[in-house]
Amino acid sequence: MNTAAVITFVLYLCALIAFGIIFYRFSETLSDYILGGRKLRSGVAALSAGASDMSGWLLLGLPGAVYAAGLNQIWIAIGLSIGAFLNWQYVAARLRTLTEKTGNAITLPDYLEQRFEDRTRVLRIVTATVILVFFALYTASGLVAGAKLFESSFGWGYETALLAGATVIVVYTFLGGFMAVSWTDFFQGILMFLALITAPIMLVFFFENWELLVAGVAEVDASFLNVYHEMTLIGILSLLAWGLGYFGQPHILARFMAIDSPKSVPMAQMIGIGWMVFALFGAVFVGFTGIAYFADSPLPDPEFVFLVMVQELFSPWLAGILLAAILSAVMSTVDSQLLVCSSAIAEDFYKGLLRPAARHRELVWVGRISVVAVALVALFIAWNPEAMVLELVAWAWAGFGASFGPVILFSLFWKRMTLQGALAGVVTGAVTVLVWHFLEGGWFNLYEILPGFLLSSAAIYVFSTRTEPPSASVTAELDNM
Repeated sequence: MNTAAVITFVLYLCALIAFGIIFYRFSETLSDYILGGRKLRSGVAALSAGASDMSGWLLLGLPGAVYAAGLNQIWIAIGLSIGAFLNWQYVAARLRTLTEKTGNAITLPDYLEQRFEDRTRVLRIVTATVILVFFALYTASGLVAGAKLFESSFGWGYETALLAGATVIVVYTFLGGFMAVSWTDFFQGILMFLALITAPIMLVFFFENWELLVAGVAEVDASFLNVYHEMTLIGILSLLAWGLGYFGQPHILARFMAIDSPKSVPMAQMIGIGWMVFALFGAVFVGFTGIAYFADSPLPDPEFVFLVMVQELFSPWLAGILLAAILSAVMSTVDSQLLVCSSAIAEDFYKGLLRPAARHRELVWVGRISVVAVALVALFIAWNPEAMVLELVAWAWAGFGASFGPVILFSLFWKRMTLQGALAGVVTGAVTVLVWHFLEGGWFNLYEILPGFLLSSAAIYVFSTRTEPPSASVTAELDNM
């Protein structure tokens, strides 16, 4: 990489650490550290949710999938766009209101425990455990993406690149907590957006016109132009089903819980969905043009398509900024995931089970230490250089979508739902995803989030209707809303 690009890149990393230092003094309580005191403005909430959602797969995994298989991968973008819109439309405001009403809950396990008045703490333990298991996989995917970026950009070995990326993320998350993560995500979201708008424009100029680009892709493989190529009903449903995952992603739902007021949700929704549609289809376009651009010298790793194009097409300074945008996509998700895991350990295990009377500063430091501990576990998983970003993301996304998605939706809209139903839904969704992932052939090739989501919903309904109805105090808040 040119010296100018390296300087730009390093300055960006220093700016991220500076955010952590600036927001260090604002983390006085655990609520401040993991939820920002519910003071997130609509624009920050929207871009922070989008950036933390998309992760490295937006600029590495998705363009790589389109580059390798063609436009039939566009179904992922369609499913995600629909799912994100429905999540903002029906979940955001209600979850923000209800989590505050139910004992000012600051984590999903905390909310579910109070929503169903679970005195046994079983629901909190089960949900917090699911969070830790699937976020270990999800965080590992982000670290793999970051390592690939450093490896490609600086020529480092995979292990060195992995450690370098993880260190920067852990430092500013450790110091600044939720507000540092949210504000860095906000600026990272802007960078990601600019990268996915600028790159396609430059590529159009490179190919001079659309017809030449399409002809170039057709010369490589005409089937890459067909959105239905090699797509079965199972294949299309699997890609569209990615949209179901939104309802259960703790790091996205945390932004809904942290927004300053339910009245800020419509503006945040407009900003967030607009950002997402442009970003998703920009990523698809980058992968599509990469087919023609690298026709004479195919890339050994499809997920490098955006990285290599940026370094070849742009000036060194602009290339440094765009590479920083790719790193932004990685960091904006990993930092959020580390923080959610930290909150599960500090609030749901340490305070909830071991030290109910723990002081605020003690809990904040437990949260910070947890960030480091979870990062080490994710590093262990990500140490394999053959790991594919999209594969790891797909498994973790399905785990959360199936485990928490139905439970969150039912808890917000169905008064008859019981504690037993919530437990059955979380366990059924998680187990289905874990088991289905290792089955192959026929309908077992269906993306595991769909059967997991459906079976979890069925378990919630069956167990809720066959157990004692919830008390009047449990349903009172839903009646008020």
